[in-house]
Amino acid sequence: MVTAAMLPALAACGPMSMEQAESQCFLRARQAVNPLAGSSVGMGTEGLYVDDISLSVSSDFLRRRDPSTVYDTCVIQKTGQLPTRPLISRPDWRP
Repeated sequence: MVTAAMLPALAACGPMSMEQAESQCFLRARQAVNPLAGSSVGMGTEGLYVDDISLSVSSDFLRRRDPSTVYDTCVIQKTGQLPTRPLISRPDWRP
């Protein structure tokens, strides 16, 4: 028997919208090309300081996987369908 408390958890198991999947998979394809780096820099009474530095390297980047393949496979896993348009046709894609 499914209770009302279990419904949100079960809903998370279903396929997501194509828009959500393409957005998440776009980031994954981007990470297949370049590691993500970030830092927080500030200015205080003692001058310039670095608060935080981060570097994220994906396994797709380390394996040198083709970003289009990463994107397509990711969207299929999340929705069960091919993306609405190929990665290279997206105006925001620049490897």
